[in-house]
Amino acid sequence: MEKLLFIDSCIRREESRTKKAADYLMQKLEATGKYEIESLCLMDEPLVYLSGDFFKQRERLLAEGKRNHRRFDYAHQFAQADVIVVAAPFWDLGFPALLKTYIENVSVDGITFYADAEGCHGMSRGRHLIFVTTRGGDYEDTPLEMGSRYMEALGVFFGIDDYSCLFAEGLDGEGNDPEALMQELFAEIDRSVAEL
Repeated sequence: MEKLLFIDSCIRREESRTKKAADYLMQKLEATGKYEIESLCLMDEPLVYLSGDFFKQRERLLAEGKRNHRRFDYAHQFAQADVIVVAAPFWDLGFPALLKTYIENVSVDGITFYADAEGCHGMSRGRHLIFVTTRGGDYEDTPLEMGSRYMEALGVFFGIDDYSCLFAEGLDGEGNDPEALMQELFAEIDRSVAEL
């Protein structure tokens, strides 16, 4: 059975359209019986961004080779997942800062990647990273959409083989039918689960 890590950064919680899509995806994945699922709701985690003494402690632990310190639990959890689902709304051209804080905490040299004279190399055992998001406007084919592009690059950085972005956009566009757009996303999720 594969390990699946679900990372929820839907800061509006149950009011979030992204959360509705992510919940639909997770129900479908759970129903396959193929995954041991672990969920991480970032809004409930004691995440701290890297600065001051918190940053210095991290650097000291890494210099001492103490990668089993509880400080690196998020990184180990991420690195050991076979499939990772990240749910976050389109926010300020990317995603909420809370998710970036989490990413800072999982980006650990010697756990999720390593660096040498030839560059950086991923160490995660993940085979697939799935990013679920919704957008009020139409941004997919513009330079303004940075969330999915960032997540795809992150997958490469961590050594994850495949990347998918499941999204609905234009949900707040004048004349658009948000319910119909969400139904299209659910149909895309159905197709993706069948191919996963």
